[in-house]
Amino acid sequence: MKKSVVVLTFMVLTRVLQAQPVLIRQDLFIKDLIEQVSDKNIEANVRKLVTFQTRHSLSDTLSATTGIGAARNWIRSEMVRYSRESGGRLKAEFDVFVQPADGRRVAAPTVMKNVLGILPGVDPQDDRVFIVSGHYDSRASDANDSKIFAPGANDDASGTSAVMEMARIMSKYKFNSTIIFVAMVAEEQGLFGAVNLAKRAKESKWNVAGMITNDIIGNTYGTETGIKDNNSVRIFSEGVSVVETPAGAATRTSTGSENDGRARQFARYIKEVGERYVDQLNVKLIYRRDRYLRGGDHTPFSQAGFPGVRITEMNENFERQHQTVRKENGIDYGDLPDFVDYQYTQKVTKMNLATLANLALSPREPENVAVLTSQLTNKTVLKWEKPQGEVPAGYFIVMRETSSPVWEKKFFVTDTTAELNYSKDNYFFGVQSVDAEGHESLVIIPKAAR
Repeated sequence: MKKSVVVLTFMVLTRVLQAQPVLIRQDLFIKDLIEQVSDKNIEANVRKLVTFQTRHSLSDTLSATTGIGAARNWIRSEMVRYSRESGGRLKAEFDVFVQPADGRRVAAPTVMKNVLGILPGVDPQDDRVFIVSGHYDSRASDANDSKIFAPGANDDASGTSAVMEMARIMSKYKFNSTIIFVAMVAEEQGLFGAVNLAKRAKESKWNVAGMITNDIIGNTYGTETGIKDNNSVRIFSEGVSVVETPAGAATRTSTGSENDGRARQFARYIKEVGERYVDQLNVKLIYRRDRYLRGGDHTPFSQAGFPGVRITEMNENFERQHQTVRKENGIDYGDLPDFVDYQYTQKVTKMNLATLANLALSPREPENVAVLTSQLTNKTVLKWEKPQGEVPAGYFIVMRETSSPVWEKKFFVTDTTAELNYSKDNYFFGVQSVDAEGHESLVIIPKAAR
């Protein structure tokens, strides 16, 4: 892997607290990876998924050409092809479960299948798992109609195709940590595929360091507003985890850290790395778990205590979404492939890929990160421990004003302690590990210690 050095604006923190500009490395390998993302491949995958006529989770499973069964078999066959092209590194499999009847959208117990492409990490000490998904099921206006034409081009063949394109490219290379590419089933029926996979992750004790769902990432035109925006994308993330303990709630209240949960840190990371690597991209951090009163496949992971985020286009077109294909009052309704902006979907895919590659190549997070509170002072003293069994090239201390949604400054240190001439009363701080090529881990927020 060839690397290159480019100028990014960071600061190095010396023992005497003198800040000076430094060069850090941005990986040309990652740049090469994202250049392999093809809008033509993404479009071909979307159009192929539409040919199955409906991918409703309760549709035909026996036909070779129509229905959910044919769709999932084709997706798995593509994962198998990527596996062959990767020398067998990618493991293609079905995640099979029986969904009980619920009296609402599942009339009888039904065998359902997520499609997984698992790319194991090569570092035996790195147990981090990163999951990226789209859902391959579709629906029309009637959520229970399993026979009507339901193309689901944008919702969510776009996200599924993005995940497949990432699996095709990334499976050819080696990464420290494990990446799982998932085509989820039954999102439209109640997030059932995601519920099953989150349960599996919990029971198997996977260290899920980040979960991304890409759901509806192909539209750039808002018909209601008249806004066309092919440069912006939204990331939804929760602030306070539902598994927060009473002690954690007390700490959060006393430190004002309601915007510093693991999902928020993951979202900030995606914004920083995505905008670093992808031109003409404005990543909007939305401080909600999902859209107003709505949910997606990251939700079960959030509920299980994993950092899950949702990536969605800036402007949803509700004439396309969950609509039976028809023409009414001169308006074309229905989620058809001709209305997807494939170059925009390509851009969002690149953002995903750059983030996952940077994370999966990075050192593990620093451990036992603390801010010392033994004395009243206008300075901030941080200390931490290196990841067990690993020696990063150094660490970034990040900081921001309390009103800022993003990290505003970075300081580089090689020690595991630092004293800053900034007050912990006025700023938020975090620490992340970094390797010699500039791949940063996720940010860890310090806990108070004496």
